[in-house]
Amino acid sequence: MTMLEDRATAVSSPTQWPAAYPKGYAVVDVETTGLARDDRIISAAVYRLDAQGEVEDHWYTLVNPERDPGPVWIHGLTSDVLEGAPLFGDIAEEFAARLDGRVLVAHNAVFDWQMIAREYARVRGEAPVRQRLCTIALSKELGLPLPNHKLESLAAHFGVVQQRAHHALDDARVLAEAFRPSLRAAAESGVRLPLLECRPLTEWSDRPVPRQSSGGYGAYRPGSWRPSRKRPACPYPNPGRYEDGKRLRQGMRVAFSGDTSTERELLEDRATEAGLHVATSISRLTSLLVTNDPDSGTSKTVKARQYGTPIVDEAAFGQLLRDVEPADE
Repeated sequence: MTMLEDRATAVSSPTQWPAAYPKGYAVVDVETTGLARDDRIISAAVYRLDAQGEVEDHWYTLVNPERDPGPVWIHGLTSDVLEGAPLFGDIAEEFAARLDGRVLVAHNAVFDWQMIAREYARVRGEAPVRQRLCTIALSKELGLPLPNHKLESLAAHFGVVQQRAHHALDDARVLAEAFRPSLRAAAESGVRLPLLECRPLTEWSDRPVPRQSSGGYGAYRPGSWRPSRKRPACPYPNPGRYEDGKRLRQGMRVAFSGDTSTERELLEDRATEAGLHVATSISRLTSLLVTNDPDSGTSKTVKARQYGTPIVDEAAFGQLLRDVEPADE
């Protein structure tokens, strides 16, 4: 009996599956050359699941990033291994067929989605995905007693054994096995799934700047991705950092990191309307960082800890937005 079959016996099926739940899922993991916007996918895996989380099939591929592979000590994929792999354009159609019409499921889904969307933009294509579901957000909705939001913690909670951490196929398998009981628990409890919209990148320009990497590939840096919406300048001076237990004050600089239950642009709009300055990066002047995963290790969370910037989660920030103190006149 497989782990998935074993979990099926441990988690009882709901008497009536929620009609509003998606009809199918694509559990995805990608390994990349790094975390920046110009980094590339070097391997990808997809487990296709039906409406109730049953595995239909799985797929895995290496991808030649046409540049150095980045942190080999993490993902184990060297330039020699990747040299003969297909380019993303060569596997884009097959990848799309695996995603088509399904909800993309990933651990820290905003990262996987953005990397996938950028790769499709590079080949002038579009991934056929309209919604994503982050298993971090789902575990919070379910109130799972996890020590942190790492994949290994979620796997351990459901008794799923990891075999090769940071290998796309095994990470996708582990996530599929952990997602199924999570989905069943959500259905039985009537939990609304934290689905977010996937917006494709349709405005990407390629202004090639030749670069010779250590791996021997000729590489190009992308010119620009879809620009962030321009917001009016905050009319209030920055009053300094947020203090725990006190109110936000107009003019405070607020930054966001990671996936959010509320669409990011809507959350930023609410902050702007309240008189806050929405910042795109962390500096010593940042008043507050909003993130649902302070242990994620993103550049913003690392800098926030370095600068001593206060950190709150999305729910706490929503409460603070209800009563923002007016700026000093």
